[in-house]
Amino acid sequence: MSYRTIVILLLFINVQVSALAQSDSLSVAEDSIPITDTLTKQPKKLEIISGRIDSLVSTAIGQEAFPGCVIYSLYKGEELFSKSYGFHTYDSLQPMNFYDIFDLASVSKNTGGVLAMMKLYENGLIQLDDPIKDYVKGFGWNKRGRSTIREAMSHQAGLQSWIKFYEEIKKKNGKYKSRTLAEQQSEEYPFKAAKGKYVHKDFYRKIKKMIRRSTYHKEKKYIYSDLFFYLVPEIVTNLTGMGYEEFLRYHYYDSLGAATIGFNPLENYDASAIVPTEIDTFFRMENIHGTVHDEGAILMKGVSGHAGLFANAADLSRVWQMLLNGGEYEGKRYLKAATIELFSSYQYPSNESRRGLGFDKPLLEYDPKLSSVAEKASVYSFGHSGYTGTFVWVDPRYDLLYIFLSNRVYPTRDHRAIYELNVRPQIHSWLYDLILPEEGQNIENFEKN
Repeated sequence: MSYRTIVILLLFINVQVSALAQSDSLSVAEDSIPITDTLTKQPKKLEIISGRIDSLVSTAIGQEAFPGCVIYSLYKGEELFSKSYGFHTYDSLQPMNFYDIFDLASVSKNTGGVLAMMKLYENGLIQLDDPIKDYVKGFGWNKRGRSTIREAMSHQAGLQSWIKFYEEIKKKNGKYKSRTLAEQQSEEYPFKAAKGKYVHKDFYRKIKKMIRRSTYHKEKKYIYSDLFFYLVPEIVTNLTGMGYEEFLRYHYYDSLGAATIGFNPLENYDASAIVPTEIDTFFRMENIHGTVHDEGAILMKGVSGHAGLFANAADLSRVWQMLLNGGEYEGKRYLKAATIELFSSYQYPSNESRRGLGFDKPLLEYDPKLSSVAEKASVYSFGHSGYTGTFVWVDPRYDLLYIFLSNRVYPTRDHRAIYELNVRPQIHSWLYDLILPEEGQNIENFEKN
């Protein structure tokens, strides 16, 4: 039996055990955790790694991977690394600030949609192996609705990857179809997506219709898909009577003190506190600044389960430190540890999928060309990346939290140096080096490497 087969079998067993777990602490055996150096005894090493990060980020900014970024890491709940770099844009007018607010893109899935689904699961309002049609109106006859919640959240439901809604609503003459977008704001078209583009009050019905008619893959294999997460706000409202953002604030953000986490930040913050994303030249035809970058989310009036959340690094860390703590933060319990363990476990490893329930996981077999995380990230670790250049990852085995926020899509999404330079996983790897030095490696040898 090959090593890879053994790993997959073990991971599959872990999923089954997690599903039955009812403990209040993540089950990571203490004796399996390597002894870490005391960071206060390694000022030289911290200085070396800080220099490496500075150099890499400087190179990345120089090659226009992003105009600026914020990096934040906690180890055992204490600050390990914290620094902002660069500017909001390449004109170098406004320096990046640690407390600046970023468009989280797909990090919204976990920081919003998955949190909501975990709470519904704990309260007995959803069952993971129930079909989607049981919770979303209009999917009763549709084969997509027969896919289960577990399959959909694990990107295993056969759903199409994504839909260009903004193109689907156009007529052949280039004008928008009725009850979609209008040039003037009115009671029927209240929400502004861009100058001269106002969204119909019932546009969500159009989105559901397009999802119902989207390509469906009978062979249920791993296909990363946003589509289910468009439906999460409706699921929350149908089951609780609360609006999606209201639900998240009530159960998480407000009591966590995460004030900047939310949708449509211009309602509460000045634009100068928000990092711009893209200069849109194909749909909204304007500078996207303070409104959600994702074209589907803006048609959801900025509020969706797949994108739309904004936050600064400090507030984002509160949510993810809670998850890292097994559901507890500053003496208050938000989720059961068993729930987090279940949702953050590999769901279909035997089907070549690394995904948890909405959470991303390390590759089943590490590949430096494909991995978005450090090689040393444990199988217990989980997180997500965002299209705008965001990233968050936690590792319960090592009690490590890593946040990287940037606007790599500025001024256009054609800027891909963040991937070519391997920026986020490289920094992640250095953070592991900082807390988990190679056995027998002294500071002199480390400095040379």
